[in-house]
Amino acid sequence: MIARLKLYLRNFDWLILISVILLIAFSLVEIYSVALGQESFNSQNFRKQLIFSGIGLGLLFFFSFIDSYLLKSASRYIYFLAILILIAVLIFGSVNRGTKGWFDFFGLSLQPVEFVKIALILFLANYFSNLATKVKTFRHFFISAFSVFILVLLVLFQPDFGSSLILVAIWLVMLVAAGFPKKYLLIIGVSGILIFTISWFFLFKPYQKDRIMTFVNPSANSLESSWNVSQAIIAVGSGGIIGKGVGFGSQSQLKFLPEAQNDFIFAVIAEELGLLGVLLILGFYGLFFSRCFLSLKNIPNDFGIYFIIGSVGLIFIQMFINIGMNIGIMPVVGLPLPFVSYGGSSLLSLMIIVGIIENIIIKSKIRY
Repeated sequence: MIARLKLYLRNFDWLILISVILLIAFSLVEIYSVALGQESFNSQNFRKQLIFSGIGLGLLFFFSFIDSYLLKSASRYIYFLAILILIAVLIFGSVNRGTKGWFDFFGLSLQPVEFVKIALILFLANYFSNLATKVKTFRHFFISAFSVFILVLLVLFQPDFGSSLILVAIWLVMLVAAGFPKKYLLIIGVSGILIFTISWFFLFKPYQKDRIMTFVNPSANSLESSWNVSQAIIAVGSGGIIGKGVGFGSQSQLKFLPEAQNDFIFAVIAEELGLLGVLLILGFYGLFFSRCFLSLKNIPNDFGIYFIIGSVGLIFIQMFINIGMNIGIMPVVGLPLPFVSYGGSSLLSLMIIVGIIENIIIKSKIRY
């Protein structure tokens, strides 16, 4: 056991872990900074995030030692479990910010859709890896599309447009990686328009429609629906090169910027730490992505390759959309900045993903 532990640690990709820890460190600093701006200082969110960070690191190491092939063989069962959980949250879940997508446990809230993203990546990685030597036919395309559609539909019933968008994005990334014909993109485009139209008239809440309309015309109503975006843009622009200093951001400290520790934490970083802080954050993401992609050439199995591609796609797209929300080039869809925004569910799910990636990399280096 000790020998195996040493072998695993010797082949652990420490640069991936370091990049994640540095992103979490930025998160904790800025969440603490936001707490300073409250009328009476309350470090509860900081302490919660610190606890989730510790649990997340434990999960990362735990899953780095769990054989990824076991997860591959169990991926179908995990997928069906994800469906059951999404149904359960619609029945027994609690409402948070207009979305019935949370389970409350002893004062803590967990958002199951964050873990459903892992289930989808595992399922598609397993399914596509089994097609590695087969022709990618419309039947295979339809099966993968239907598996995603079920999850997306259940998430839209919450309704959570942002998470449903990410589930579709994961599928698209892995579909392209699997080498399906480009003609299927037309089918995807038509289906996307149809789903969006149905969602607009039957599923979206008024505030969600306001967010989309704000993206289309952000200057139309800066005092109401587009207030968040306007304040975020002001915060990003006012940071300058070195920022105003931690705890001295006027937009976040004076409460001009709502959801400062969640959706708009990037704006807080830009205001308080300036361009240098932003470049550091992007550098840490770049280190994470580059290490994951460099590992692909050494992965001996298609499942591992698809899982890493799907996971990197999830993190990159969510990062891109969140930053885009903060600078006004993407609609506000309630997606956290990976590893940085406040939220235990997102952080724990991402740490599990990193742990699985580490196991895949470790197994690619070990020669039995």
